Amino acid sequence: MSDRAAPPLISSDEQVVLYDGTCRLCNGWVNFLLRYDKYRTVRLAAVQSEQGKALLRWAGLSTENISTIVLIRQGNVYLRAEAIFRVMAGLPWPWRILALLRLLPATLSNRCYDLIASNRYRLFGRYDNVQSLIADHPQRFLDR
Repeated sequence: MSDRAAPPLISSDEQVVLYDGTCRLCNGWVNFLLRYDKYRTVRLAAVQSEQGKALLRWAGLSTENISTIVLIRQGNVYLRAEAIFRVMAGLPWPWRILALLRLLPATLSNRCYDLIASNRYRLFGRYDNVQSLIADHPQRFLDR
């Protein structure tokens, strides 16, 4: 458990994924979670939303030009590949098996993550505005 104060907007037993709401790849990841997170273990917020910005500030991260997925769980902050692997570990089979990629050296997995993240707009495209995705239940998104 971290020494910092509890994160705002979420309870201690919740976890939230912060994502780039204008990135097509990131929105695809969120749609994947909406489809396969059957136990509704993850809440979501775009980094461009006021809720996302508040959590970024709490985590000590910039609210400008964020280029990573952020997972906040039990007062801890996970970034990049580690965030994705930890979320995957909470999904049902067969997706949970992808969490084994966490066994790779962090330098390798984060290098792959960074390569994709730095080219995500060029490879996958970008929306002009934050997308309003359809939630699978009313409390899924922090800003709704």
